[in-house]
Amino acid sequence: MAGPAALSERVVEFLSAGTRTGMLGYVAADGRPLVAPVWFVVDQGELAFNTGRDTSKGRALHRDPRVVMCVDDPHPPYSFVQVQGVATVSEDPAEVLDIATRTGARYMGADRAEEFGRRNSVPGELVVRLRPTKVIAGFDISD
Repeated sequence: MAGPAALSERVVEFLSAGTRTGMLGYVAADGRPLVAPVWFVVDQGELAFNTGRDTSKGRALHRDPRVVMCVDDPHPPYSFVQVQGVATVSEDPAEVLDIATRTGARYMGADRAEEFGRRNSVPGELVVRLRPTKVIAGFDISD
């Protein structure tokens, strides 16, 4: 498996802009590739998001931590970032609450951050961190 890859400043800026949703690719128990939308934040050079331990994503990441996330800007001049990597999972309550609250602030607004943090940090919720091993970016594709 490839070693760590750093997220450049431009990639972090792109990934963190607005409320772009990440499309997470992972492997089902029978080997099928699956994709699911996730809300995420960039945290210490990794992409971090919450999911339930017993969800399709949660179960899959315990079996096979290899994942990919693609984030795009569907408006001209069109851009995308694909982050391939390895997922680590934590059930640490403080970490789950931190990421859930920060994700809530990003996607629902600062005034609802605590509400979403509490809602998404109940027992059985996980923090998933995608540690990049390869980053592919295409900026301003149609220019």
